[in-house]
Amino acid sequence: MKLVNSTLAALRAVRVNKLRSGLTMLGIVLGVSSVTVMMAVGGGASQRIQTEIRNLGANTIVLNSGALKSGGVSRGQGSRPSVTLADAQAIENEIPAVVAASPQHNFAGMQLIYGNANWSTLVTGTTPEYLTIRNWAVSRGRAFDREDVVQGSKVVLLGRTVAEKLFGNQSPVSQEIRVNRIPMTVIGELAAKGQSLAGLDTDDTAVIPISTAFNRVIGRNPANPRAISGVIIKVRDGANMASAFTEIRQVVRERHGLLPAQEDDFHLINLTEVMRAKEDSARALGILLAAIASVSLLVGGIGIMNIMLVSVTERIREIGLRLAVGARRSDILGQFLVEATTLSLIGGIAGVALGVGGAVAVERYANLGVVLNGQLSLVAMAFAAGVGIFFGFYPAWKASLLQPVEALRSD
Repeated sequence: MKLVNSTLAALRAVRVNKLRSGLTMLGIVLGVSSVTVMMAVGGGASQRIQTEIRNLGANTIVLNSGALKSGGVSRGQGSRPSVTLADAQAIENEIPAVVAASPQHNFAGMQLIYGNANWSTLVTGTTPEYLTIRNWAVSRGRAFDREDVVQGSKVVLLGRTVAEKLFGNQSPVSQEIRVNRIPMTVIGELAAKGQSLAGLDTDDTAVIPISTAFNRVIGRNPANPRAISGVIIKVRDGANMASAFTEIRQVVRERHGLLPAQEDDFHLINLTEVMRAKEDSARALGILLAAIASVSLLVGGIGIMNIMLVSVTERIREIGLRLAVGARRSDILGQFLVEATTLSLIGGIAGVALGVGGAVAVERYANLGVVLNGQLSLVAMAFAAGVGIFFGFYPAWKASLLQPVEALRSD
């Protein structure tokens, strides 16, 4: 009952001194709203990275051809056709930690035609394991199988973007399109994956059997007819990724006949580690920004302490009167603590509302994904209440030590 009465008295005090109370709460409002926005944006970044990890497939390592150097000038990754189909088979057969190794033979900007519609996209020749490694489902139709690879079937899977560009809202399954002028049957449509962290449209792609890519659609590299674009490798769950990475590198180096002093003629990437590093960076940045924003909470707490000291001075005769008629010092202490906490809590609620609005605005106008967490909002309000208790204790304690007679004599 005392708590209810103290809270009502605190609310009356806020209502009577609206401007002063508003300015006092401003620091808390800005601090809580800033923390809410920063954590929402940080959560959105973490979620995007998690989605990217799922899109790439967990425990994934990518082997690409290396860079060709001419006259001391590097022509960039993939310019040296060093990785072959046999490398993919050796990795899968010789390394126990590897579940699957799927070769890729890519061509970017290949023309796909259906009726009067056409679209240029990335065509990837690969094996059935590619979709398993990428954790990529088929939303319509079916995936191609090992028999399609052996027979070099003229079948194609379309990404969501390609399907929409060529067929609109119609189902592409069982339709015939031309891929680089080769008639091929669409046997399935891949489930949508969205944009990558680099802003690339993952669904803007078409996937065909690797034998079809070699013999009918893309052709072979004139510099090395056995060369492929790269290999995507799935490592067994629970296996040591660092050890698997080292074993893969060693196997490929031995196959390529590289001496210890020679550089790798290929490029090996642990995608999971790269994504984890990005996630750790995003999390650290979010915590740093939240820590900076929490400075506003500290400033707000100092403001509350200042205004409560003023309030004690202004109401010193009221305090003396209450003590004279029997109020205990703990009652005075509790009264001012409740007032300080009420101010902070109102500021916290307003800050959460402002922060949610700010996070929605960031998502809408800055095109950044955000994650609003209800538990985080509760923690922010509890923290604001804690700030009120911490910074309101000294003024309340000072009020509780007043002597009734001296307080009543004061002007």
